[in-house]
Amino acid sequence: MGSVVSYFGHLCGNETKKEEERHLRANDRPFNLSYNYANNAIKTSKYNFLTFLPLNLFEQFRRLANAYFLFLFFLQLIPQVSSLSWFTTAVPLALVLSITAIKDASEDMNRHKSDNQVNNRKVDVLIDGELRNEKWMNVQVGDIIKLENNQFVTADLLLLSSSEPLNLVYVETAELDGETNLKVKQALTVTGEMGDSIEELAGFTGEVRCEPPNNRLDKFKGTLTDDSQSYSLDNDKVLLRGCTLRNTEWCFGLVIFGGPDTKLMQNCGKTTFKRTSIDHLMNVLVLCIFGFLVFMCSVLAIGNGIWEVREGSVFTVFLPREPGADAALSSFLSFWSYVIVLNTVVPISLYVSVEIIRLGNSFYIDWDRKMYYPKNDTPAQARTTTLNEELGQIKYIFSDKTGTLTQNIMTFNKCSINGKGYGELYDFSGQRVEITEKTEKVDFSWNQLADPKFNFHDHSLVETVKEGNPEAQDFFRLLALCHTVMSEEKKEGELYYQAQSPDEGALVTAARNFGFVFRSRTPETITVFEMGRKVTYELLAVLDFNNVRKRMSVIVRSPQGRMTLFCKGADTIIYERLHPSCSKLMQVTTKHLNEYAGDGLRTLVLAYKDLDETYMEKWRKRHHEASTVMEGREERLDELYEEIEKDLMLLGATAVEDKLQDGVPQTIEQLAKADIKIWVLTGDKQETAENIGYSCNMLREEMDEVFIVAANTAEEVKEELQNARRKMCPGGAEEPAVIRARAGLFWLERTATVLDEKVDGEYALIINGHSLAFALEKNLQMELLRTACMCQTVICCRVTPLQKAQVVELVKKYKQAITLAIGDGANDVSMIKAAHIGVGISGQEGMQAVLSSDFSFAQFRYLQRLLLVHGRWSYLRMCKFLRYFFYKNFTFTFVHFWYAFFCGFSAQTVYDEWFITIYNLVYTALPVLGMSLFDQDVNDRWSFQYPQLYAPGQLNLYFSKKAFVRCMMHSCYSSLILFFIPWAAMHDTVRDDGKDIADYQSFALLAQTCLLIVVSTQLCLDTHYWTAVNQFFVWGSLAAYFAVTFTIYSNGMFLIFTSAFPFIGTARNSLNQPNVWLTIFLTSLLCTLPVVAFRFIVIQLRPTINDKVRYKVRKEALPAPTPRRPPRRRISTRRSAYAFSHAKGYGDLVTSSRFLLKRPLKSQLALFSQTDSPLAQNEPQHYRTIIEEKEESRRSTSS
Repeated sequence: MGSVVSYFGHLCGNETKKEEERHLRANDRPFNLSYNYANNAIKTSKYNFLTFLPLNLFEQFRRLANAYFLFLFFLQLIPQVSSLSWFTTAVPLALVLSITAIKDASEDMNRHKSDNQVNNRKVDVLIDGELRNEKWMNVQVGDIIKLENNQFVTADLLLLSSSEPLNLVYVETAELDGETNLKVKQALTVTGEMGDSIEELAGFTGEVRCEPPNNRLDKFKGTLTDDSQSYSLDNDKVLLRGCTLRNTEWCFGLVIFGGPDTKLMQNCGKTTFKRTSIDHLMNVLVLCIFGFLVFMCSVLAIGNGIWEVREGSVFTVFLPREPGADAALSSFLSFWSYVIVLNTVVPISLYVSVEIIRLGNSFYIDWDRKMYYPKNDTPAQARTTTLNEELGQIKYIFSDKTGTLTQNIMTFNKCSINGKGYGELYDFSGQRVEITEKTEKVDFSWNQLADPKFNFHDHSLVETVKEGNPEAQDFFRLLALCHTVMSEEKKEGELYYQAQSPDEGALVTAARNFGFVFRSRTPETITVFEMGRKVTYELLAVLDFNNVRKRMSVIVRSPQGRMTLFCKGADTIIYERLHPSCSKLMQVTTKHLNEYAGDGLRTLVLAYKDLDETYMEKWRKRHHEASTVMEGREERLDELYEEIEKDLMLLGATAVEDKLQDGVPQTIEQLAKADIKIWVLTGDKQETAENIGYSCNMLREEMDEVFIVAANTAEEVKEELQNARRKMCPGGAEEPAVIRARAGLFWLERTATVLDEKVDGEYALIINGHSLAFALEKNLQMELLRTACMCQTVICCRVTPLQKAQVVELVKKYKQAITLAIGDGANDVSMIKAAHIGVGISGQEGMQAVLSSDFSFAQFRYLQRLLLVHGRWSYLRMCKFLRYFFYKNFTFTFVHFWYAFFCGFSAQTVYDEWFITIYNLVYTALPVLGMSLFDQDVNDRWSFQYPQLYAPGQLNLYFSKKAFVRCMMHSCYSSLILFFIPWAAMHDTVRDDGKDIADYQSFALLAQTCLLIVVSTQLCLDTHYWTAVNQFFVWGSLAAYFAVTFTIYSNGMFLIFTSAFPFIGTARNSLNQPNVWLTIFLTSLLCTLPVVAFRFIVIQLRPTINDKVRYKVRKEALPAPTPRRPPRRRISTRRSAYAFSHAKGYGDLVTSSRFLLKRPLKSQLALFSQTDSPLAQNEPQHYRTIIEEKEESRRSTSS
């Protein structure tokens, strides 16, 4: 449709040139409108009132079958050709088009509602020197808008000024990346000075030149020109649409991109129409059926020509030919007549039924109470109703980590203090007790400043702290002092922390609850309440964290004059700097760390050092000298840090849990048993992703090897991938085994399938984004794919949204397997749209992924029910439906083919016209729908008990080209029985009273009755799970057939509509004869017995997994729900390298004298820095003392 729109746009001269650079001027609408930039209105709907009918019909007739039936309808309007009335095609076609149009209209109306809701939101816009409240849709590029706390960001804005110190704003990016931690953005100083002065803002005429609209969420390049001065712009100066302003009273921004040009909408990309593999197969089969139909019609047309030449002249006496008519013309006309008669090989009701089945199975997902999350009142939702059966064929799952596998919530879980572990619970026999929601929690009511949301279960730690244990108090004192957290108090006792990362917030909160409450800070001091006593420490220095140091230290002086360095960091880093006297304590602490790592916790080691006043003075002077040299500054500073951070005394270790969503390890285990491979694609750093891999059992200690690819050049990446592959498969070929074939409609699509290679042992692959960028290049793609597919687990770290989609596309292209992507943020949208099935996690992390997904629910654990139960049942039902549908329709049609040899190839129908019209719509529609909506081989509990039942769907065993050919052969046999047995039985036979009943009408009635009973019996054989509805549909349809037959063959109908109902009295005269019923019985028996015998032999000799489990179901009781197992204790030497930040810390900010320039720090919730920034800084942190800061500010004042 897009190509058609662009074609008309080209005709009208509206084709727009691709934008290469964006140029805009603040407060100058005429200038900006001259560039024809998009305004801020968004449109996700496809139709409007005028275009709905033509566009929808155009889309529907693009489907091959619909176009075919339209052609057939016109063919039936030609009297010389038509052997059936026009309504036999017109009624079903109108029904199909109407149902589809109503569904499309309903979906598009929902899109219109969603668009209107967003477009009609209000925002303050600066127009003609005053703030006006305007709708979002009326905002233009170049406008200056005002945002207030908790408002959504209207468009992509250049931040101009804010209410916060240093022109900072805090934004929540949950809609974009699924993370609930806050990010910091900062305006340029030159624009920040305008503050909230409307006059200055209205007079601002700065010009911005920047990159054109794109989907890169983490990059922005541009320049601002104001008063002939140019200023560089980057991503930290830009607020993106989809963010929410937090803890910032107000801010002003300049609109750079609006509506469809915003990075949020650009990231959504074009919504592609997803079709299942069965849809693609059906298109190919329908094309084959058309070819087969042409072949049958050609055979019968040739037969008609031969018959006209040999036998036709005999009939011309009483059926004279029209003038000019001869055998050739008769043959030509009979070809088209047979196209009409045999059209039921491609029944139009097939597509109606498929849509109804998919819709029904979608409702099952929506209604499933076991996929409902009561905490957020979030049910599962099938947002797309056309992909259900593909859920039963998934081979690869691509999952995001943050917010998908994890809750993005950090909790202080355990700790080791002076060699003693805390956080575990044991019973009287010394066995470890699993902690659940019902476990008694520690009572922190003695601490008025405690966080009520904090939970801890080991009472002994509170007692140790209360008793005044010096090591325990120093432990929590360190946590309360050694950080860059900022605090503020809305009301007395109501503290809110904003932390550099959620881990750091969790540790400061733990210290708060155990009596060491971080209360406030200034650039020179930190105020802490220690067991209810206010203590103010002088902050002498912050030696901040970065990716090289992997530790953080603060130097403080207590009111008593004690000068102490407190340090926390990765165990390997801290252990190198400990005093030799700590060796025994280090061994015990290491044992605890191994246990914590085995539980998948993120660990830190804490240490301290008392400093001498004289030494500190000397060190400070040397530091001042090092910080002022021009060459080798960083190296000299690093030496000073190393010098002071040695001979530390070990205090203990902390263990923070990056909380997994409930049931994640069990879900991954179940999916692995179903032979589904899970790849994690995350923007997190390697250590974090690796840690989560161990937590959720994707990575295991017993694996043969975990390969880590972290090279910096294409050659190194290739070498590492090849080395890994050769280790896993030493005797494997250097070149991959690739099967090249053709597929798709008309076999125009070329496919290349890389075959799986056998590997002994279990391996995992971890690759970072930098290496992945090289590996995704054309010459390395195949190497990456081969190596990754040999591994049980693949984790890609630091990946961009585009790389996520590229990985999915790579697997789709070369493995020809069905893929599923699951995520929760806007950075997952491209991956969700690239995969065959997209699943969005809905909840607190934002809704952008959900809006682009095909299915959504609140928790990752529901994925196993979606696939192993709903997906498998949907696939099973759809395949059964198609096999049965093709069987009953081919059987119906082949009888016409055999009859042609007995009616002079005249295109006369075997059955009554009314039977032909309502055979698919009434007589056989409901029973097959009943089977396709309710059937199940085993119930949901057995499906979970045996995940291996999922395998046939992945191998496409239930419906394929082979299965279709078997259907045709079965139909051919049944049609032969259904035609020749009744024909032989009726030939020259007489009634009980001696009258002849071998007429056409009696034969037609017998043939159609036999057909209906045989296909109903076949349906009963195919049904595994009987319900009252199935019974009602089967018996009701047979009853309806006899009721309708006796009605339309009655005298009354003949008298009212003589020409329409010619079969007067046929039913009552034929069906009262014993030999007719004997024929029906014999025909049914001959059609059914071979099927029963064949199935019995196959089950005995080659039973499938389904046969085995169903046999077990009959023998055994229903399995109990899987009991909740306490997590198994693992001992591991592998630990997260650092549990805090992925970027440089806030040391400079918290010690800056400009930090509190504007006003005291106001209410701010959890400020977490952009933990997933790919631009992690690797240089050492510059240390600046408070005194130096004051001296510098005095120098700048005096100058």
